[in-house]
Amino acid sequence: MTVTVRQCAILAGGLGTRLGAITAATPKPILDVGGRPFLAWLMRSFVRFGVEEFVLLTGHLSNHVAASAQAIAAQLPRQVKIRISEEPRRAGTGGAVHYARDKLDDRFWLCNGDSLLDCNFSSVLAAAATDPADVIGRIVLRRLEDASRYGVVAREGDRITAFAERAAPGAAGEINGGIYLFDRRLLDFVTADCSLERDVMPELAARGALRGMAMGGYFRDIGVPDDLFRARTELPRMVARPALFLDRDGVINVDHGHVGTRERFEWVPGAREAIAHAAGLGWHVFVVTNQAGVARGFYTEKDVAALHGWMVDEVRAAGGSIDDIRYCPYHPEAPLAEYRRVSDWRKPGSGMILDLLRAWELNAGNCLLVGDQMTDLQAAEAAGVRAVQFSGGDLLDFVRPDLHPFQLVANSPDGAL
Repeated sequence: MTVTVRQCAILAGGLGTRLGAITAATPKPILDVGGRPFLAWLMRSFVRFGVEEFVLLTGHLSNHVAASAQAIAAQLPRQVKIRISEEPRRAGTGGAVHYARDKLDDRFWLCNGDSLLDCNFSSVLAAAATDPADVIGRIVLRRLEDASRYGVVAREGDRITAFAERAAPGAAGEINGGIYLFDRRLLDFVTADCSLERDVMPELAARGALRGMAMGGYFRDIGVPDDLFRARTELPRMVARPALFLDRDGVINVDHGHVGTRERFEWVPGAREAIAHAAGLGWHVFVVTNQAGVARGFYTEKDVAALHGWMVDEVRAAGGSIDDIRYCPYHPEAPLAEYRRVSDWRKPGSGMILDLLRAWELNAGNCLLVGDQMTDLQAAEAAGVRAVQFSGGDLLDFVRPDLHPFQLVANSPDGAL
């Protein structure tokens, strides 16, 4: 079973009553936040970790959400599919999941459409991969110094034991962060009219079927006006996230010459750990690699895609993530005519790096490239990205001094690390 989960269902049907007139004609999830709908920021955080399809669980003003879906998709850095599941009547959060049952995968993320927790979701995927067979789901928890707006969660180790009422004013506690990883057995516990929070999850906790892990990072729930206004100034900083660009052969894997299959792929010591370290600090991680083995007929682009899919899943199993990959199959002297051409994507050309900078709205000054060849460094320089040359050894030891924590917002109430 692969570790990566490619579907996320988003609860987007709430009335938004605490926001008053702000949501009278616009559902909370598509309120403008920093020049784009809140859903666009939320989806962006999941796309980083491999989500390719979103199912929007709608109710209140469903047609408004549906009408925004394609525009939201166009604002994301990777291509995704968006589907709509509209509840026929007010059905509660559990009921919304019940009515989406025919659209849900065997494993899926589920999250609230009005809150965002910026954290390393791969650590959840890695932990879930070791869960016993009787565990149905995991919940991402967030510790708040003042948890009085929320119910708090009790746990023993990582086993969730109970859900309590709101904390006393000023009291700290771990809250449900509104992000879940479930398998389809959840559907055995939801009905056409029920609440996940009040009905379903307490029962799963009583059965010992829920696990939880507390995550740091920026957190914002836009359900009240003050936090909505904060989000409008805070979330646009998400595009300031730093990025680590990695060459592949010689940096991530040992360069055995034209590696195109898992059988010939050998991890560089510390490679997975370095990627996990970067993800834990809040960095994007991208791969940019020349793959002239395609042009020479040693393997196909389909082989490259299969190898990269396996590689990324292995990284996520280690608690890291590769957000996106670019590769160049062309060579000016290729034996295969269809791949025989000059391409600015082939390093030392900077095309692959520039394409990622554009797609992910990155600031080149916040980026670092690690390569083992002069062509890697030349490509980075042409794109305005700082580069360092890796000559072997442990990759984590090599990159650690150059990485620093990214905080979306510092010194923000309940928002900072």
